[in-house]
Amino acid sequence: MASQSTCAICGEQDSWRHALLDCNMAKCVWALEREDIVEHLTLIQESEAKGWLSLVLETFQREDMTRVVVTLWAIWYARRKAIIENIFQSRLSTHCFVERFLSVLGLTSTPSTRKEEQGRANSASWAPPPAGMAKLNVDAALSKGSNRGAIAAVARDDAGRFLGASALVMTGITEPETLEALACREGLSLASDLVLHRVRLASDCANVVRSIHEEAFGPYGHVVREIKAMMADFQKCEIIHEGRQMNVDSRRLARGALGAEDGRHVWLLVPPDGVRSCTLDGPA
Repeated sequence: MASQSTCAICGEQDSWRHALLDCNMAKCVWALEREDIVEHLTLIQESEAKGWLSLVLETFQREDMTRVVVTLWAIWYARRKAIIENIFQSRLSTHCFVERFLSVLGLTSTPSTRKEEQGRANSASWAPPPAGMAKLNVDAALSKGSNRGAIAAVARDDAGRFLGASALVMTGITEPETLEALACREGLSLASDLVLHRVRLASDCANVVRSIHEEAFGPYGHVVREIKAMMADFQKCEIIHEGRQMNVDSRRLARGALGAEDGRHVWLLVPPDGVRSCTLDGPA
């Protein structure tokens, strides 16, 4: 560990756990990993690094344990490059290094096979809107270790081509349904930014969608009122419920945004890491 007590990357209190799990740099990499792996890691609360690693080795299946150890190594390497050499690499570069390394070990598919599998997953996890409409997938995420939340929206046209994305990171709002409602509002804000006129917005929170349709003004009634007012600005605006399996990219973007600074982040030309076009003839 570095001799200084504060993290050279984000300025927070430094420790082995911060460097490998809680620093913004580490969080952005873990956001691209499987949810079950990340959740399991956060539940291991051993304070000593040696004891924590022993529990990782004991409680994960072999392949997942190897994936975790390689990811920890990759995060540490990227961190040292940033601190010592002032060379920063994207979270996607770190994640891709892990995948390539595991492929060499024979613990994951080859790049070509993975691309084919990703193409099938993309087409299976996104349903196109009616012809002539754009679609916005929205989702929300909560930080387990703080009072921070993030919401995200991803816009595509009816052929699955990427149009834009946004994420809003905030502190102090931790009620899940309120965040999901705010995600719907953010989706419509993104649609306005993109000057879209006919939109379908999809959320995986059935209660929020129901509240919008029924104008149920509960704990987040003020957000519902704003959404209803915004809907009137479009030529056509539909808000529907879809299952979590249809919302992969917006969920990934929301989780990844938890490691970013508070405020709104927008991507209008190039999609953020982990978000791809879902063209109907395969991934772009």
